[in-house]
Amino acid sequence: MKHIKTDLLVIGGGSGGLSVAAGASQMGASVVLLEGHKMGGDCLNYGCVPSKALLSEAKAAHAKGKPTAKAYSAAQDHVQAVIQTIAPHDSVERFEGLGVRVIEAYGTFISPDIVRAGDTEIKARRIIIATGSSPLVPPISGLESVPYDTNETIFQQAKRPDHLLIIGGGPIGLEMAQAHRRLGSDVTVIEAAAALGKDDPEAASVLLESLRAEGIIIAENALACDIRGTAGAIEIEVKDGRIFKGTHLLVAVGRKANIDTLNLDVAGIETTRTGIKVDAALKTSNRRVYAIGDVAGGLQFTHVAGYHAGVVIRSALFGLPAKAKHSHIPWATYTAPELAQVGLTEAQARKAHGNKLEVVRFDYAGNDRAIAERQTKGFAKVMILKGRPIGATIVGHQAGELINTWALALANNMKMSQIAAMVAPYPTIGEINKRVAGAYFSPRLFESNMVKRVVGAIQRFLP
Repeated sequence: MKHIKTDLLVIGGGSGGLSVAAGASQMGASVVLLEGHKMGGDCLNYGCVPSKALLSEAKAAHAKGKPTAKAYSAAQDHVQAVIQTIAPHDSVERFEGLGVRVIEAYGTFISPDIVRAGDTEIKARRIIIATGSSPLVPPISGLESVPYDTNETIFQQAKRPDHLLIIGGGPIGLEMAQAHRRLGSDVTVIEAAAALGKDDPEAASVLLESLRAEGIIIAENALACDIRGTAGAIEIEVKDGRIFKGTHLLVAVGRKANIDTLNLDVAGIETTRTGIKVDAALKTSNRRVYAIGDVAGGLQFTHVAGYHAGVVIRSALFGLPAKAKHSHIPWATYTAPELAQVGLTEAQARKAHGNKLEVVRFDYAGNDRAIAERQTKGFAKVMILKGRPIGATIVGHQAGELINTWALALANNMKMSQIAAMVAPYPTIGEINKRVAGAYFSPRLFESNMVKRVVGAIQRFLP
């Protein structure tokens, strides 16, 4: 058995773990990184990267007209090519070049500060758990006897599904629904509650209407209770008796934290229903151990893991106080139209602040660039408290890009006047953000009798 002592041990080579390992090593700490599967984690291999690559190819195929089965195969080839292009950035070789000692094995705690990986035991001053999450497979009767895909296998499909059944109407399910529909598959989405239930209902309805217009069947309030059939002939029966038939099945109902093999009890690390219990500094109940990203049981996005990495580096390397906050974290669903959110939704803001809240909006139909590009479906709305934005919802073309402005505003506690002071190039979709700010100030300027009296008085005295 080999024995290593190190400043920092990072368990997991996904987005968050790689960010911590690279940053800490380049700042002078000795770092050991454990990864028992694929460097780059879920995002590179099964999540963000392949899904956006497939959506891009689907968009191109949709623009050309009716796609062929060959187009689907070509799209999946593109997915793998994109992964291979990005993979060197996350590779063992690159991180060893940065001074990180990489051990390609899973880690398990054997004491509060020692982790075993393969034939090596690592004792560390600080340990970062960044093991991510995996697809949640629900206990539906019959599912175990029917072939199905998750996001970990759907991108290896070479042959286009004739009719794809998707259990789960969240972002992953709907992105894959549109991608497959645009590549020529029939698609049915089966959602136990409301599709996009975590998003603003008004914005979600715009997106769902567009998906249905493309021919995607979205069945809501449809709790799958029995699955039967064989490859190419699958049936899903829902609680109210409806039956949906298809040739292939994708399960996309959520994620579960990867903690089963860590032996957390030995390390004195407490867990919750959603993952590892952490405080605001991302420390676990074992004060030498941190947990970041999906495994910490909060928002499950790659950019959250990257943000957590920065918080942990400040604390673990420099001993400085650092706390993670999540009120400024944006997210997006990358369908067409896109749907993006940061901060509080309108419903959340009204519940928290009542009649003190102001909500302003601007429709894509009023944006000249959107008109020119036939992208007039959608809107942006911002929730404002005492002159400062506390949430923003955008549905429409490039919503994932537009939300960046409001994420910046929330992160820095900016005022609406600072957004209004921005000059956006004309004509751009980005002008929508400027116009939302204008919608906040317009009533104050153009409908105020006080303003009119002041302007009138000044005009009488001007030469």
